Amino acid sequence: MWKAAITELVATALIVFTLTTTIISCLDSHAVEPKLLVPLAVFIIAFVFLMVTIPLSGGHMSPAFTFIAALRGLVTLARAAIYVLAQCVGSIIGFIILKNVMDHKTVQNHSLGGCTIDGNGATSALSPEIALTLEFVCTCLVLFLGVTLGFDKKRCKELGIAMVCVVLAGSMALAVFVSITVTGRAGYAGVGLNPARCLAPALLQGGRLWDGHWVFWVGPFFACIVYYCFSLNLPKEEEEYDILRLAGACFGKNDNPTILQGRV
Repeated sequence: MWKAAITELVATALIVFTLTTTIISCLDSHAVEPKLLVPLAVFIIAFVFLMVTIPLSGGHMSPAFTFIAALRGLVTLARAAIYVLAQCVGSIIGFIILKNVMDHKTVQNHSLGGCTIDGNGATSALSPEIALTLEFVCTCLVLFLGVTLGFDKKRCKELGIAMVCVVLAGSMALAVFVSITVTGRAGYAGVGLNPARCLAPALLQGGRLWDGHWVFWVGPFFACIVYYCFSLNLPKEEEEYDILRLAGACFGKNDNPTILQGRV
């Protein structure tokens, strides 16, 4: 367990450092459509890190993913607690390194790449309620598209780890794209998806990064609880049937009528 926790710590430190520097570079590149570059960068970086870390520790790198894994019984509460601690420490380490190597002006302009909902005053403010809604919906999007597949051992084996990582990384990129385009607010840094990534800059930089910081914790964790309740009612593969089997059941030719009776 400790080796996996150390993997989570190192992976989280590296991914927050890589993601933050890349996203800031995209925003400062003066490209015509930086909002398209950011999700692309998220997809590529997330895919690479998932490919490496999933076989080692499960590839959580976020308290939100660890929480849903604990709810689903894939990890024990003790392992989940250690994972979350490792992720938070790793995020702090990653942002300490980033703060030391980044230009001071860039740090101030981008708030050390932290999670913000109000960056430039009242004209660009995003209310905590709207930010919470986006955090909740976008996390649900990632859980439904990515985690549903990632937790299905049979489908993972059929598709292979590469395709699973593509879906997971793609769902994250899609969530980021939706969050930064739907609002059009300059002061909103986009959906966090990772409370540990939002915590570290707030601790190191402080100030307005604490404004609405609770949103980046409550949103993902509430989404995990809702998704867990939803996942309990997902159809089971052995209960699936086509129109021919249904017709056979209607005429008494089904060999296993109990399944269909439960479904009908």
